[in-house]
Amino acid sequence: MEIHQMWRDYPELNQDLIKVMQLIEDHIRIRDKRVNETLKDVIHAGGKLLRPAYTLLCSQIGAEYNKDKAIAIAAALETLHMATLIHDDVIDQADTRRGNATLQTKHDNKFAIYAGDYLFSICFSILAKHADSISQSMYNIRSIEKLLIGELDQLHSRFQPPNSVKSYLSRISGKTAQLFALSCYTGAVESKASKRQVRIAWNMGHYIGMAFQIIDDILDYQGYEEQIGKPVMADVQQGIYTLPLIYAMLANPDEVSEILANDKPYSKSDLDKLSAIIRKTKGIDKAKKLAERYTNKALRELEKLPNGHYKHHLYQLTSQMLKRTS
Repeated sequence: MEIHQMWRDYPELNQDLIKVMQLIEDHIRIRDKRVNETLKDVIHAGGKLLRPAYTLLCSQIGAEYNKDKAIAIAAALETLHMATLIHDDVIDQADTRRGNATLQTKHDNKFAIYAGDYLFSICFSILAKHADSISQSMYNIRSIEKLLIGELDQLHSRFQPPNSVKSYLSRISGKTAQLFALSCYTGAVESKASKRQVRIAWNMGHYIGMAFQIIDDILDYQGYEEQIGKPVMADVQQGIYTLPLIYAMLANPDEVSEILANDKPYSKSDLDKLSAIIRKTKGIDKAKKLAERYTNKALRELEKLPNGHYKHHLYQLTSQMLKRTS
């Protein structure tokens, strides 16, 4: 089984992530062979597996590292992530993800929604078997609730004037940072880390998730389609106005508002004008600086955790996110 090539630099983690993916695949039990194979194709569609990697690494914070349990919890959280992506693609009417045709493109919306629901059920099935306590499972459920509320907030904010950094940060806190925080937190809890260490892991994951989403949104403006796996400025076309455009709006509200008021979908000319304004107002530079601030906050939290080889990997992964191009 092959996973993203970035893990070749982390041989032990590479092997554990392969086991994570194998466990997810083992839980797909649908009699219809065509549907069964389609879902397996989805889970092997080239994701980076960052969230399960953080779970695996944070499961080494406490005194009771249990690799099998860590792999199971990581698998549950990655399955949850996959399910939300499938539903996202339906809402966004996205044709591709990571350069591959989405489920609703290959089949239809109904098929994709049921496939996402099925992956949700796998997530809860794995959690029920391996989470240490009812209270821990309930915490996972509350976190998942916040994640889905973040998705609803994004849906509600579509095509709304992009004039608030605070609203944007609140939205990505639920939509993305929540799952990164939960991944780090759950790993720490399952290793019997102290309450202080668990809280540090949560905060670190939150800051990592905030930086990750900001960088993801920057790439929507300056990446290449073959790198990011979707058309450039696809978010803008969907009415999802992210940080670089928000900074441009704050600096040049009249010109940006005039373009955004045009008919949808936006023309190439509209997108080119927005891109020029973002460059002129240094929207991407400002967004990068904020991503760097969140990354540095995450690294400061990391420094508070007990020493161990896992800590070096956490530092490398978190630092590299600022430099990613896809």
